[in-house]
Amino acid sequence: MPRNDLIGKRVAILATDGVEAVELIDPRNALDKVGAKTLVVSPNHDKIRSWEHGEWADDLPIDLPLAKCSPDDFEALFLPGGVINSDRLRLDVQAVQFVRRFFETGKPVAAICHAPWILIEANVVRNRTLTSWPSLQTDLRNAGADWVDRDVVTDMGLVTSRGPADIPAFIAKVIEEFEEGIHAGQRMSAEESQTPNRYPAPRNV
Repeated sequence: MPRNDLIGKRVAILATDGVEAVELIDPRNALDKVGAKTLVVSPNHDKIRSWEHGEWADDLPIDLPLAKCSPDDFEALFLPGGVINSDRLRLDVQAVQFVRRFFETGKPVAAICHAPWILIEANVVRNRTLTSWPSLQTDLRNAGADWVDRDVVTDMGLVTSRGPADIPAFIAKVIEEFEEGIHAGQRMSAEESQTPNRYPAPRNV
């Protein structure tokens, strides 16, 4: 039988209004299928409005308001994309601190499409290799990351992908990294700066 270390493990899915529907729903279903317990966490208190094909789509229920949960209650974090979703979350101090805590404790994190904007704000991308929606590449490089154009990238517990077309490859690596659990490399990226919400100086190229 294949190994499955995700049964019963709690995965936080941090999202708000404007989340790209397919980037939340498809990975969540895959994680649920292998036994993880996924919970949508949001600054909202009851539901979030999703985005699909360039316009507003269905409302999605949340499981926990951000104000009432702790990163210490979860084994992993998943950040779906969406321009509006990611932009709103990176301006939310509590959301940024929530994300940073997963890196400080070495827990695996997955982010797709525009979600790495939040990682920049949490100041955890310096000297990490990752990908994203192409329009974020300059932001990520200016924050000290090594941006590459690939369908999925893994770096010591951090999984990133470019967008909806990459979801199958993204899901496979997310399950793999989430099964592995704690990664020491995650802590290193948080330790490089003790002051979150600040952009580090760009690297010389």
